[in-house]
Amino acid sequence: MISKEDIIKRFVSYVTVDTESDPESDTTPSTAKQWDLANILVGELKSIGMHDVTIDDNAYIMATLPSNVDHDVPVIGFISHFDTTPHFTGANVNPQIIENYDGKDIVLNAAEDIILSPDYFDDLLLYKGQTLITTDGTTLLGADDKAGITEIVSAMEYLIANPQIKHGTIKVGFTPDEEIGRGAHKFDVKTFGADWAYTMDGSQIGELEYENFNAAGAKVKVKGKIVHPGYAKGKMVNSMYIATEFINSLSRMETPEHTEGYEGFFHLYSISR
Repeated sequence: MISKEDIIKRFVSYVTVDTESDPESDTTPSTAKQWDLANILVGELKSIGMHDVTIDDNAYIMATLPSNVDHDVPVIGFISHFDTTPHFTGANVNPQIIENYDGKDIVLNAAEDIILSPDYFDDLLLYKGQTLITTDGTTLLGADDKAGITEIVSAMEYLIANPQIKHGTIKVGFTPDEEIGRGAHKFDVKTFGADWAYTMDGSQIGELEYENFNAAGAKVKVKGKIVHPGYAKGKMVNSMYIATEFINSLSRMETPEHTEGYEGFFHLYSISR
């Protein structure tokens, strides 16, 4: 039996390893520190009894749990990524464990006055009475997607320990650089060999998404002309006004906060000079 404490211990061991990816890098993985968790995962998959555990030159991990039935059934795969987003630090993560959440404000960091409140994040109320794991508010937690890795490894460990549960061949895959849009680029689908596969990287409890999301990014560079404002008439070109015109040309109602279902959207990601 795998206890809640065992699952929490496994999850915490993953999130306390910094695996932030880097969109400016041209290597795979994009950061050397992703290898730290990748190598840990390879050792753990071997230790729980997975077969054919491999890691390639780009840190893509694959492993197999052989079938224990005597007839042909589809090969199912489970996939997760071990990098975390570069938009906020994932170093020195200090997990906070809240037992039996009471539905009230959670003080993540009293000194910095960082509070996680259901008044702002009303989805918190969905988890009243449950055990929550957060950061101290100064870093990412990295649950995206180390929670997925925890789910997969724990499920495989449970199936190995309980062979009376019948299943076909199960494939497991862990990938780098998903957060910078490159996680699938070098994933060897043929070698993975699954008939169907599921990415364990979800949202609400009980939610199952059976279609994939597609997106493309673009960087727009706006160049102006700098002139001293005292004699700029007819000469200065203010790039900020041009950028504003470009942003305003995008449909305001085709943004994430106004769309749903199959509606596409434009998402202004960041602006800087």
